[in-house]
Amino acid sequence: MLPQESSGETTEEREQLRIVVPPGEHRKRLDVYLTHRVENATRNKVQQAIEAGMVLVNGKIVKSSYLLNPNDVIDITFPRPPRMDAEPEDIPLNIVHEDTSLLIVNKPAGMVTHPAYNNYSGTLVNALLHHCNHLSTLNTEMRPGIVHRLDKDTTGLMVVAKNDAAHAFLAKQFAKRTIDREYWAIVWGRFKSPKGTIDANLGRSKRDRKKVAVTEDGKSAITEYEVLKEFEFLSLVRLHLKTGRTHQIRVHLAHINHPVFGDPTYGGRCNTWNGLTGKKSQFAANLLKLISRQALHAKTIGFIHPATKEFVKFDSELPDDMKEVLEAVGSRDIYP
Repeated sequence: MLPQESSGETTEEREQLRIVVPPGEHRKRLDVYLTHRVENATRNKVQQAIEAGMVLVNGKIVKSSYLLNPNDVIDITFPRPPRMDAEPEDIPLNIVHEDTSLLIVNKPAGMVTHPAYNNYSGTLVNALLHHCNHLSTLNTEMRPGIVHRLDKDTTGLMVVAKNDAAHAFLAKQFAKRTIDREYWAIVWGRFKSPKGTIDANLGRSKRDRKKVAVTEDGKSAITEYEVLKEFEFLSLVRLHLKTGRTHQIRVHLAHINHPVFGDPTYGGRCNTWNGLTGKKSQFAANLLKLISRQALHAKTIGFIHPATKEFVKFDSELPDDMKEVLEAVGSRDIYP
């Protein structure tokens, strides 16, 4: 988020970002360039920051319309948000397992994993702090216990660390990609092959910085899928992550023209998907009314337990909204 003018701040309350325009870059307006380069930036906020003198090019204040040259040095000043600790909140939790080292929580749709800018309450962390006397501290004051994340509207199992030793042990397994994670998703279309691997690099979208996209210069991302059941124009699939990139499953499936059903960000809420018309299109529209999010659920998670050093695995049922879609589409099941 780019800064807005603020008074009463000291130098220590600000952060700096420096961007050097790479050689060969086509000349662009400063405001246009920063809108695409800075995460969560809008053109309006970029222009406000430039007008407030918080953006310098080669050490000088310039206008939004300034045309950048290769090797120009852009310095941006960010006001540092006030430090805030997450507060305990009495929010119900669906706890699948709990011991002295960790918890396994079944996260509902609509719950953010941890507090962040403009979203300091109602998160999983707030609920955990009310439930637990102790959580690990390796991941800042705003993310106690959090070893990994799920998207706000993705449901399913998450492991939470109660102490730093457990956190470090679990985090190492995530880093080495030895965590066994299985997702189930309802997706558009029927697959040509019942099993497959999607291997496509992922990075921040150049068109929309809030999205992830398949891009040659992105980070390696690999998703394995297996079709569990096929319907007329939907499929239920099981997915395994070989990497753990942001929005990986959603972007990978959209990339192969099988977007997650109901996904508003990556093409999953169009009832005319792939040319559906007439009664099929109307039936798809009715199905979409049953679910307001992406039909994606983290169903199982397995790992070496940090205390016992034995492999443990936990499973969960599909959430009600996904069950309702499957029950409704089952009336038109072409493979009874």
